[in-house]
Amino acid sequence: MSRRILKFCALVCLILVEQALAQEEVSLVANGSELMILATGFEFTEGPVSDVSGNLYFTDIPNNRIHLLSADGTLSVFKDVSGGANGLYLDTDGNLLVCEGAQGDNRRVTRIALDGNVTVLADNWQGKRLNSPNDLWMRPDGGIYFSDPRYFNYEGMELDGFYVFFIPPNGGPIIRVVDDLEKPNGIIGTPEGDRVYISDSNATYVYDVNENGSLSNRRVAADIGSDGMTLDEHGNLYLTRGGVQVYSAEGEKVTTIETPFSPTNVTFRGPDKRSLIITGATPELYSIQMNVRGI
Repeated sequence: MSRRILKFCALVCLILVEQALAQEEVSLVANGSELMILATGFEFTEGPVSDVSGNLYFTDIPNNRIHLLSADGTLSVFKDVSGGANGLYLDTDGNLLVCEGAQGDNRRVTRIALDGNVTVLADNWQGKRLNSPNDLWMRPDGGIYFSDPRYFNYEGMELDGFYVFFIPPNGGPIIRVVDDLEKPNGIIGTPEGDRVYISDSNATYVYDVNENGSLSNRRVAADIGSDGMTLDEHGNLYLTRGGVQVYSAEGEKVTTIETPFSPTNVTFRGPDKRSLIITGATPELYSIQMNVRGI
């Protein structure tokens, strides 16, 4: 066989491999899997977060509650009169971190301990009350980033804009780390804690995380904005905008998971982290099985 033919065969094989990998990238949803209703009876769900056993916490904003859907499927109210709870996050000790402010006048970030005790982590910046904490992410050392936009009744605002703040792991004064976005909303970081993604109205950005809490080297992660979002094990970014839009770590559109409602947030659930939970402007809470694991 001539060298030219060998080169041609090698090129064909390379193309076939690349096509197979591309096909694998878009096959994120498990074969035959469809959206499944996990629970119903809500108005507008948000903030889903799961522990390692598959117990799922989420908020129902208009009803001012935090719900718990246990791994065995039992639904209960974890906290009534939640302070307008929106975004949630679980710390390494199992405490629930809560963005309060989508309803009511709490406008703060709190921690609910396993015994039910509530600690206020942040409620002002430089003496001025926060707008409406929306979403949050804790990096490995315990520092917390949270977004603070506002989408309702602008009366009583004390800050002059919508920002992203950092709560130091030692609990010191909060630090403003992003001040040039229109309305920062969803936020998620990598398991290593070296990068954080923040959505704005018309784009989603990724930043490098610095030890002192500051963020640097902003670049576009996706050319659409989002509400809540999550990441999978391959670095794919899941955004909620007209369905669940999935972007690769390189910023390329991978696929769309269609939904018959407007999604608000997503997270992976369970010990295997292969169940994608989708909240939204609908009475139902949904899930769909995936071929990939969440972070």
